[in-house]
Amino acid sequence: MNSNKKDVEIISLIGLAHSISHFFHLIIAPLFPWIKVEFGLTYAELGLLMTTFYVVSSVVQSTSGLLVDRYGARPMLFIGIFFLMISAFILGFAQTYTMLLIGVSIAGIGNGVFHPVDYTMINHLIKEKNLAHAYSVHGVTGYLGWAAAPLFLLSLTALFDSWRVAEFGAGILAGIVLLILLYRRKQLEDHVVEEHHEEKEAPIATLAIFKLPSMWMSWLFFYLTSFGFAGIQSFSSSALVDIYQIPISLTASSYTLFMICSALGLIAGGFVATKISDPDRVITTAFLISGVMAIVTGMGIFPGWTVPVLFALMGFGGGMAGPARDLMVRAGTPKGASGRVFGLVYSGIDFGAASGPVLFGLFMDWKSPEIIFYSIAVLQLFAVLVAHLLNQHNKNKLAVI
Repeated sequence: MNSNKKDVEIISLIGLAHSISHFFHLIIAPLFPWIKVEFGLTYAELGLLMTTFYVVSSVVQSTSGLLVDRYGARPMLFIGIFFLMISAFILGFAQTYTMLLIGVSIAGIGNGVFHPVDYTMINHLIKEKNLAHAYSVHGVTGYLGWAAAPLFLLSLTALFDSWRVAEFGAGILAGIVLLILLYRRKQLEDHVVEEHHEEKEAPIATLAIFKLPSMWMSWLFFYLTSFGFAGIQSFSSSALVDIYQIPISLTASSYTLFMICSALGLIAGGFVATKISDPDRVITTAFLISGVMAIVTGMGIFPGWTVPVLFALMGFGGGMAGPARDLMVRAGTPKGASGRVFGLVYSGIDFGAASGPVLFGLFMDWKSPEIIFYSIAVLQLFAVLVAHLLNQHNKNKLAVI
């Protein structure tokens, strides 16, 4: 019982860190209306701020795993949150567009450490039987961070009539999280070897990791799913208005339901993943639900009031795949290389998030919003095929061992 309680505290602390990471994904986007006016920026210049964040984050994420494996996850976690805190203060004090670019770049550096840090800690410190639930809670806290950021930033902006105060508030919030993690740092000693990790293998060389088929299949899986999610995150509201002629308030409610049901799907997926041994079966079922809903949404055959229901089911399906996905990646990760593998693999998320909006923006310019939803379904189909290949590869590797 005590060990279970320890697992709960560890995943709560890791989840807190993950939530602040996702919070900083939206450290500037909700404030674009004020920043655009004050700095006289174009939409392209605003978009470049987000692209800069994700490009920097993807580069850091793909390399920070080396530091995690060498020095441990805990120090990298503290450094990452420190960078997030500093970035918010730089953005708050920014007087030029260049300073805004520097601010989001530093935020990208801070964000880039989190996936190699989080998953290394989870894999090293959480008992095997609790891993699926740990992955689901980890995913849910990310969604909570996304949900909290606009509310927090816009509330402070409205209260003090200053977007800069909102940035300072975000910096203070990151500082509070850092203090909490420092206070409970003993729970996050990632070099402690638990009983279920007693087996030892020769450490794998960094260059050898690039030759692992499992790593590239995992990277491609994340790239495909993140590419599709970028369509929902960036253009779903505009696309729904064009297809269904519904008010923006209903599209906003649909997106909110999508996020809530994604979180619920993550929780449900944690229970399902503990019962079904083949992760690709869970992913296939989950993406079948999500993909069918995406196609139906794009077809526009139902009345506008059904859109929140379609988005809720789409979000639930996408979320349910999360824990099975993480277990599948873990199965293909060599011992002693968690940081490097998870850093490289999860950089696919940032590359997908950075590149997806470009294609979906073209679909909107071509007056073909329905193609966004069809593309999401196609991307999920390819992701299912990759998941099947990856799961078979992991099984064959175990059979050889």
